[in-house]
Amino acid sequence: PSVTYGSSGKVLSPKAVREARDLFYALLASTRAFQGSKEPPWPSVGQYVRAEIARTVPTMAGGQDDARRLQLAVLAACLKLECCISGTHSMDLVALEPFGEYVSLPGLDCTFPGGYSSLAERLLSDLPEGTVLLNKAVRTIQWQGSFSEERDDARVFPVRVECEDGDVFLADHVIVTVPLGFLKEHHQEFFQPPLPERKAQAIRHLGFGTNNKIFLEFEQPFWEPQQQLLEVVWEDESPLEEPSADLEANWFKKLIGFVVLQPPEQHGHVLCGFIAGKESEHMETLSDAEVLSAMTRVLRIMTGNPSLPAPRSVLRSRWHSAPYTRGSYSYVAVGSSGDDVDVLAQPLPEDPRDPRPLQLLFAGEATHRTFYSTTHGALLSGWREAERLNQLFQA
Repeated sequence: PSVTYGSSGKVLSPKAVREARDLFYALLASTRAFQGSKEPPWPSVGQYVRAEIARTVPTMAGGQDDARRLQLAVLAACLKLECCISGTHSMDLVALEPFGEYVSLPGLDCTFPGGYSSLAERLLSDLPEGTVLLNKAVRTIQWQGSFSEERDDARVFPVRVECEDGDVFLADHVIVTVPLGFLKEHHQEFFQPPLPERKAQAIRHLGFGTNNKIFLEFEQPFWEPQQQLLEVVWEDESPLEEPSADLEANWFKKLIGFVVLQPPEQHGHVLCGFIAGKESEHMETLSDAEVLSAMTRVLRIMTGNPSLPAPRSVLRSRWHSAPYTRGSYSYVAVGSSGDDVDVLAQPLPEDPRDPRPLQLLFAGEATHRTFYSTTHGALLSGWREAERLNQLFQA
């Protein structure tokens, strides 16, 4: 159950919102027709969708200017939502041809009580103590070498992992799961010798963007008990017009709305907002007080209630500022393809006849060709690389 607020301070017509949204998702579904196409009509998803909107909306609105403006505003909001899903600043950056490979799995997200740390403790509880070491930032991974400990009978290993604190680990095989955002900034010095040019090029070509969450806690809810999603539409916006480039003045307009955390008995009265792109990255540079003030202003505008109580606290993610992520997740950018994902996933050394195979294996959501949700892609890629090692050991 959802409610869509407009910037006029009123709840928008559910029928008008539904019609515009149905058009948008029909256009997204039609992108599958270009999968494998050598000459798609447009290079990006955004360009294709906007061209189809320009062609379609005038015939849907029945010639009424107000209805047309509202449909365009809702479609602009739909594009912002898709930016959150795709992890990009703009759908103009997302390649049209491979976009149809994206598969949304059914079902809802699952929230683990206590978060990932609690989940990790449960997953690791069956492993011997010391198997997993946390807070061990890696400085470099040396491969194609001959490394051994300082003793006469020491075995020789092809890989040496050096940590920021000076600790060293020798290995036959290393599975690299660091985010693509980190690889984009550090792959040249992170691997010694550097990665082959083909893999470095895939890292450069694939896209990696930011999607952040903003949690707002309230003393009392202003929404109805049955409402689970509060959507935000700025009624003066249109996908056929360039958005404002003034991030400082308008960053909050990229917000798509808020999910109501359920159940309130567990979470309290909390809304979770989503915001992507450069606006999301700008949000990370602001103080909590500045973010809380902006969110309060948005909610007062949307509800038409200038005295709506401000949230009592704010909590937000900062994926772009985090040094080991530098963003949230990947997308196939214009100029790249699913082949780049395959190249990124290939183990090293590349020569299958190398006597020391699978020194470096690569997993993580950016290495999985069928673009499920980020979590599923990461999980499946881990299984893939584990199976690759299993087959080696069984040979």
